[in-house]
Amino acid sequence: MKFIIDENLPMNVQLWKGGEFVHVINIESLNSDSSIWSYARENDLVIISKDSDFHQRILFTNPPPKVILFRTGNMKFSEFELFISKHWEEILLKILNSKLVIVYKERIEFII
Repeated sequence: MKFIIDENLPMNVQLWKGGEFVHVINIESLNSDSSIWSYARENDLVIISKDSDFHQRILFTNPPPKVILFRTGNMKFSEFELFISKHWEEILLKILNSKLVIVYKERIEFII
């Protein structure tokens, strides 16, 4: 599984430094939600974002792409990175069989 990380999330998260992750900042042509959506669909990427527009869009369409939406509020970078490391395996398990995973500080929800 490969992922595209939206601009509203930090690109320096250690967990996201592998070859299966790309940050939209590194792709010049991705300057709108629609272009990110199209790129993710064409390349079979899961969108990782805090943007509710992706949440709304996936509710009315079928994958690809799939969406992981973070609803964790504002966090310091170190706190966010620790949170991701702690919950990443659970997020991955949930996104395998669903089109949307919503990650809150206190729970993780998914929609098939």
